Amino acid sequence: MTLTPADPLLAFPFIGGRPCLDFVATLGKRYTAPFERLTDPDALGRWIGEAGLRVERAGGEGVRVTAAELGAARELRESIHRVLRAAMGGGEPGAATPDAGDLVRINEAAARPDLAPRLALAGAGAGWAVRNDAGGASARHDARAAMATVARDAVLLIGGSLVARVKECENPDCSLLFLDDSQARRRRWCSMERCGNLAKVAGYRARSRTGGRS
Repeated sequence: MTLTPADPLLAFPFIGGRPCLDFVATLGKRYTAPFERLTDPDALGRWIGEAGLRVERAGGEGVRVTAAELGAARELRESIHRVLRAAMGGGEPGAATPDAGDLVRINEAAARPDLAPRLALAGAGAGWAVRNDAGGASARHDARAAMATVARDAVLLIGGSLVARVKECENPDCSLLFLDDSQARRRRWCSMERCGNLAKVAGYRARSRTGGRS
């Protein structure tokens, strides 16, 4: 699938409930018509900013991303996705076995210096705010620190009890993973605004064609 930069499909979805799940979503429609949202280094820089993983630097300096960092980020993303899918199988018969290379890639990224949250005053009468701190590192390391933060989030999610709540959207054309934090644990769609409404419309049309018979 070929997309132009202005295509709405290239907008980053942030509905996974965890940074690592939102990062995995930067590859869209994995099983039907895969398309890349991280089309170039600038796109990765935008994702880092929109995800709130950008270090706030003097002069509003943006995140610099090299072509090599983009390639490494895409590889990390796919490793996280494969290991997540294996973990979602819960060790049941037939479940995928995590690849050793994927585990190495995730662990190596997670071992690098990540972004530390820093509490700061937001301004007069504005309360508190959480900023990111890269430990004084220069802007050229911001992308690496952001990916380390994503990798650590993946390690904590996959290695903890919450991985049992990770689900894949039931829309067959969608591949988004999300953390089901609903009280009844019955969430089926990545979001009602996206796939949930599509399913409701499809169900309504199907009932209309059959005269309301189920």
